[in-house]
Amino acid sequence: MAYLAIRGSGAANGVSRLHGQVSRRLFQVLFPRWPEDEVPVTHVTNGVHMPTWDSAEADRIWEEACGKYRWHDATESLESDFRYVSDSDLWQLRTSARKSLVEYVRKRHVRELAGRGATREELEQAASVLDPDVLTLGFARRFAGYKRPNLLLHDPQRLVYILTHSERPVQLVLAGKAHPNDRQGEGMIRQWIEFVYRPDVRSHVVFLGDYDALMAERLVQGVDVWVNTPRRPWEASGTSGMKVLVNGGLNVSELDGWWAEAYSPDVGWAIGDGREHNDDPAWDAAEADALYELLEREIVPEFYKRDADGIPRRWVHRVRESMARLTPAFSANRAVRQYTDEYYIRAAERYCARAENGNALGNGLIEWEGELGTHWPMLRFGSATVERTGDSYSFRVEVFLGDLEPNAVSVELYAEKLNGSALYRRAMDRNERAAGSDGGYVYTAQVPATRPASDFTPRIIPHHEGASVPLEAPYILWHDSPSWRSS
Repeated sequence: MAYLAIRGSGAANGVSRLHGQVSRRLFQVLFPRWPEDEVPVTHVTNGVHMPTWDSAEADRIWEEACGKYRWHDATESLESDFRYVSDSDLWQLRTSARKSLVEYVRKRHVRELAGRGATREELEQAASVLDPDVLTLGFARRFAGYKRPNLLLHDPQRLVYILTHSERPVQLVLAGKAHPNDRQGEGMIRQWIEFVYRPDVRSHVVFLGDYDALMAERLVQGVDVWVNTPRRPWEASGTSGMKVLVNGGLNVSELDGWWAEAYSPDVGWAIGDGREHNDDPAWDAAEADALYELLEREIVPEFYKRDADGIPRRWVHRVRESMARLTPAFSANRAVRQYTDEYYIRAAERYCARAENGNALGNGLIEWEGELGTHWPMLRFGSATVERTGDSYSFRVEVFLGDLEPNAVSVELYAEKLNGSALYRRAMDRNERAAGSDGGYVYTAQVPATRPASDFTPRIIPHHEGASVPLEAPYILWHDSPSWRSS
C-alpha cells in the first residue's frame, strides 16, 4: 500500500526529520540508481493541538504572557513573549500541576482497586500513594516491543534505590495498553504490575488501567518528566512527549522521532548515541544504565536543588526554555501551516497549471513521460574530459540522445556529500552537436576546483518545468566511470 501511495502522489513526507531520512532509505527501491538523499520524501514533523492538552493553570500563564489568540496566528513571537514569565510563576504551575495529578491518581487508583474487590487496608494504602512534593515521572503509551516500555526495569533493584532514596525520592505513574494479539506487550504490562505491588515501592509507583485520552490529558499536565524509550529509529515521530511541553513538563527520551530534532541540553535529557543498534540486548542494557545514570546524577539532583525561596532555579530555567522554544515548534499550528505552505498550496497551484487551457500542460506531461519511456534505453554517454584552469575545472562530456528531444532531459554534474556539506548538483550547458552523430551533443560546465575532479560524475535525468522529478519520472543514467581525460 505504501508503494501504491507514493506512486500515486504528487508529494510524500515523513512525520519527523529522522522519519523522512529512514523513509528515503525504505523507498529507494522505487527510484533505482537515485542517491538516497534525492529519493523524493521530505518531512513535516508532527505537532499537537496545544489547547487540548494544557491545564487551566498553564492556559492562564500562556494567555497572560502571549495573548488570548496565541494559537490562532503565527507563533514566531511566542518564544520571546513567554520568556517574561517569572520563575515563581513557573514553579507554582509545576507544584500545582503535580498536586492535582497526585489527587487524580489516588482517586483513580482507589476506584480501580475497589472494582477488583480490594480490602479496606488496600484501599487506604491506595488513597495515600504518591507525594505531591516528590519528583514525578510519567510513562504512558501503547506497550509494544520496539517502544521498550520495560527499559526502566532492566535492573529492578537500582530502580528501587532511585525511587526510595531517603532524601531525594522519585515516583512513577504508568499507564498503557497492548494490542490484544501482542503477547510480548501484555507480558511487559504484567512485569510492571508485579513490580508495582512490591511492598518496598508500592507508595512510589502506580500503574493505572483503562488508559485513554482523558487519562493521558491528566498525566501530561501533571508529570515533571516524561520518559520515552523507543528503539531508534522505530518511532516515526511520537507525540506524547510533545503534550507535556505546554504544561512545563520536561522530556527524557531516546534520540528518536521528534526528540532527535528537538533535543538540546538546556530543554531536557537524551539517551542513546543517535545511531541504530537494532535489538541488541547489550545495547538495551547500556541504555538502561545510561537512563539510571541520568536520573541519579542529573535529573533528580537538579529537581531537589532549591534556593532560599524554595525554587530549583536551574530546573525552572530548563522548564522555561522547553516551554518557550519547543511548544510553538511542535504545535499543530506550526504543522498545519507548514503543510499548507509547502504542500497544499503548491499542489493546488500545480493542479491549476495542469488543468489550464484544456489540460494543455497535463497532456504535455503525459506525452513527455511517454517519450521518455520509449527513448530512454537508447541514451548513452561518450567521451568525458576535464581541464583545470586556475581555481576551476572545465568539464566536457558527449551525450547521445537518439530521437529524444534535448529539452526533455537535463545533463548534470553530481558529487556526493563531503564532510557534512550538501550534495553538489550542477546543470551542464548544451553546446555544439557531437561530431558525426545524430542526436549527439556536447555538454560543458565550469565549477570551482575545491574538490578532486574524480568526485564529479555526469548524469542524465528527466527535465520538464511542470513535473516533479524523480517522483513522476524516476529515470536516471550515470556515466559508468568517467576517466576525465585531461584535454
